[in-house]
Amino acid sequence: MSERYIEIMDTTLRDGEQTAGVSFNGNEKLAISRMLLEELKVDRIEVGSARVSEGEKQAFSKICAWASSSGHLPQVEVLGFVDKGLSVDWIASCGGKVLNLLAKGSLKHLEGQLRKTPQEHLNDISENIRLALEKGLDVNLYLEDWSNGMLSSKDYIWFLIDSLKNKGIRRFMLPDTLGILNPDQTFGLCSEMISRYPGLKFDFHAHNDYDLATANVYEAVKAGIKGLHVSVNGLGERTGNVPVSSVIGVLNDQLHVRNSMDEKRLMHVCRYVETISGIRIPENKPIVGESVFTQTSGVHADGDKKAGLYQNALIPERFGRTRQYALGKTSGKANIVQNLEQLGISLTPEQMKLVTDRVVELGDKKESMSAEDLPFIIADVLKGGEAQHENIHIVNYSLQLARGMRPVATLRINILGKEYEDTAQGDGQYDAFMKALWKIYGELGKTHPLLSDYHVNIPPGGKTDALVVTTITWDYDGCHFKTRGVDSDQTEAAIKATIKMLNLIENSTIIKL
Repeated sequence: MSERYIEIMDTTLRDGEQTAGVSFNGNEKLAISRMLLEELKVDRIEVGSARVSEGEKQAFSKICAWASSSGHLPQVEVLGFVDKGLSVDWIASCGGKVLNLLAKGSLKHLEGQLRKTPQEHLNDISENIRLALEKGLDVNLYLEDWSNGMLSSKDYIWFLIDSLKNKGIRRFMLPDTLGILNPDQTFGLCSEMISRYPGLKFDFHAHNDYDLATANVYEAVKAGIKGLHVSVNGLGERTGNVPVSSVIGVLNDQLHVRNSMDEKRLMHVCRYVETISGIRIPENKPIVGESVFTQTSGVHADGDKKAGLYQNALIPERFGRTRQYALGKTSGKANIVQNLEQLGISLTPEQMKLVTDRVVELGDKKESMSAEDLPFIIADVLKGGEAQHENIHIVNYSLQLARGMRPVATLRINILGKEYEDTAQGDGQYDAFMKALWKIYGELGKTHPLLSDYHVNIPPGGKTDALVVTTITWDYDGCHFKTRGVDSDQTEAAIKATIKMLNLIENSTIIKL
């Protein structure tokens, strides 16, 4: 690992909140701030914009109060504007100590939006810097649209920096505001800045419009940039900012430069922001996606089992995760063996062939399968035998939905050979079903898990009879595990997932996450 150190500034709570449909309240902003600084351990956080709303002011004040008491106040930053000191007063009144001043980094933006001359803008910037320093604030300077400025009005940028470099600015922040740069341009332009001003400290702020943000960050670091701006899960305007998860991998494994971030806490922070923001992490998102440490090909599973042949430096345990082996039409014996070992099940060669054939058959139908599905596939294929039985099954049920009335569910279920029946109302059909089920369990004195996450996947463009995959995450005495149900009816799919959960608990074959 190189002795060189890259400083990380996370802007999830400012730039990331510009994602369409995303808005964090004060308590959520405080919780995310604490996670970023104390769990993920980024160097700095940008938590909002000055003067945008009363709610933003209250949230920023709350963060500053916590940061002051915990020693993090110098790491908390907020965006401010060239507004004759109004942003400076707003930040100071909230207890803030760092202003990220937004100036125009291209002549096009200056003339088209502010309709001022470079000298007029310079005078305004200088006055705001003076007022901020008088209030005891540290000042960083954003050069908005810097990438366009370097491509079309470089003399204007030199004019600004030559005039401001001795004004007490801590960092000059270089945004690719519209995500227009490619890696070659990023390296060249960042190198030019650093070569011209070797004594200044530059941050690079990447957007992802051409899906090049991570590659541009790579080149910016190679060029000698001192700091990077990131966001959790790549949140940000339009296509978003460079994701912190991608940056942590590139810095540690590709560039081998020191940074402060704790890989083990990455998943916890990313999943929390996913929940709060409502923006799901794509399943194939590098490092943090649901499926990225899952091998589907039987050839890959075989190679992993024999010599770790299909694994790279991104070992899932680094990020608090484990490798999984999926079941589908490309599964071979090795995939199934890996899953059976986790379940503690052994099969004869003849049984293994039957189960493999069934997994491939189901995969051809595009049915979603997991390790939790395997005992049921085995039970179905082997007709009893050595496989695990479905000790709990539904005899029948009735769901009633009428306008203006609460849904009602009547359930009859067979548990270990004995039938039980009950009826309950709920806020929805599945909720009514679950209330009836738990009434039966309560009367039997049986414990049951809590539902901690419910996700429905419907194929894009699917018709009304398209298959629905309902994935439910359960919490059973601190053990988290998932079950899935597949059906053309969403409620039926959820019920199938629930019955799988009951049998996993009854048979003690839970595979925890």
